[in-house]
Amino acid sequence: MHRRKFLTIAALSGLVPACGSGSDSASRSSQAALDFRNPLRVPPLLHPKPGKDGVRRFELSMQAGRTRILPGRQTPTWGFNGGFLGPTLRAGRGDKVQMAVHNRLPEVSTVHWHGMRLPARMDGGPHQPIEPGAVWTPHWTIDQPAATSWYHPHPHGTTAQHVYRGLAGMFILDEDLDLDLPGDYGVDDFPLILQDKRFAADGSFDGDPLKGTFGILGDHVLVNGTYNPHLSVTTERVRFRVLNGSNARMYTLVFADKRRFHVIANDGGLLGAPVEVEAISLTPGERAEIVVAFAPGEQVVLRTADNGVDIGEGDFDLLKLVAAGTLKPAPGVPARLAPLTPITAPAGATVRRFKLSGHDAINGRGMDMTRIDEVVPAGAVEIWEIENNVYSHNFHIHEVAFQVLDVDGSAPPAYATGYKDTVYVPAKSVVRLAVRFGGYSDPASPYMYHCHILRHEDSGMMGQFVIVEPGTESQVNRTIPARSGHTGHSGH
Repeated sequence: MHRRKFLTIAALSGLVPACGSGSDSASRSSQAALDFRNPLRVPPLLHPKPGKDGVRRFELSMQAGRTRILPGRQTPTWGFNGGFLGPTLRAGRGDKVQMAVHNRLPEVSTVHWHGMRLPARMDGGPHQPIEPGAVWTPHWTIDQPAATSWYHPHPHGTTAQHVYRGLAGMFILDEDLDLDLPGDYGVDDFPLILQDKRFAADGSFDGDPLKGTFGILGDHVLVNGTYNPHLSVTTERVRFRVLNGSNARMYTLVFADKRRFHVIANDGGLLGAPVEVEAISLTPGERAEIVVAFAPGEQVVLRTADNGVDIGEGDFDLLKLVAAGTLKPAPGVPARLAPLTPITAPAGATVRRFKLSGHDAINGRGMDMTRIDEVVPAGAVEIWEIENNVYSHNFHIHEVAFQVLDVDGSAPPAYATGYKDTVYVPAKSVVRLAVRFGGYSDPASPYMYHCHILRHEDSGMMGQFVIVEPGTESQVNRTIPARSGHTGHSGH
């Protein structure tokens, strides 16, 4: 295999370094040795019962606060329903859900349901701004496989700042598949939201998320907002739902004792079968579900290893796992998981090509809120080719599910072959995707595609597409008002 192809695939597999340029702001670990004295914070679960009309109603308040992250210091933070991060939302396939998102911040923001298949007007992108003091009430029916998704702000130009201050939370989707997997939230099924930060002497977050090549690569890594954490394990197997919620950093997750573990799900849901690995890499916005086995009384540290990539250099200890002397028995990982029908483009499928250059343009053009870049017929399966001519990027597409066909002509690692919505695009590489679009047509309301390195997204490395009824593509007006959504009280 050509050396560059080999390094690219190996980096995706978390096995060897890939080529990359120097990184910004604390590229190497300067984190002090951890003693893991702080119990891991597990976000509260928000799973309201359906009302008489069958709708699950969620209340979210975007608000400012102060949080003790480092010893003896209070950090100004933002969060949902509290000072930092947000609750874990939970709903199941077929559920009707409605959100009431209150903006109690001093700035306009939005809330995007990352990984959710839903109408564009409910997506929470930059066209659905929520003014200070306003309430946004999007609603939709969950119609997608079980998955680990998340929610975060998406205002154009300030997403990096809003996420960095702490606005993020997990959104778990369930489905009755009769699988014997760990699933008791906070007992054998834990969210792990990974974010790196820099701190000033007074404890406040330091650095400018919109400066430098990538923005901020922090020298402290938080798990669920906890620095220096440990977690007590009480069962023989534990499921971890891992979210890379960082602005820019890649994580290559390994255990200090090199134990192997099973990857059971990607961004878009369960794999067809578990994949046993020693390491897994995640770029910003990506998720994975893993199942790890433990023996009574053992202790092991979850780490991120230096993979030599420009958005992930540095070795960091993340979390110490401490198993109890007696563990509750747990069955082995099932040999088969979910039915996984390959996303196969038909003969003559549309091929769309996107060239990433610098940090502020796709196909030579920066983001324009009034411009529709692509028009896609509802239900289409297309091939998208992402060409990256510079340093590391990744690529997220709203609404869709896709599968990675190849990276520079070679297959992705086995753990990355499921349904996804975000993919790493290494320096000087071409990634090809088979993309399945949903059936929510709306010629006036766009979805986004963009680099999920938030400094790049905010700087203009983002485009817009609409989904329309097949056969009406040529009728679409490709110019829309800059704020075509709403600022207030209704999700309609």
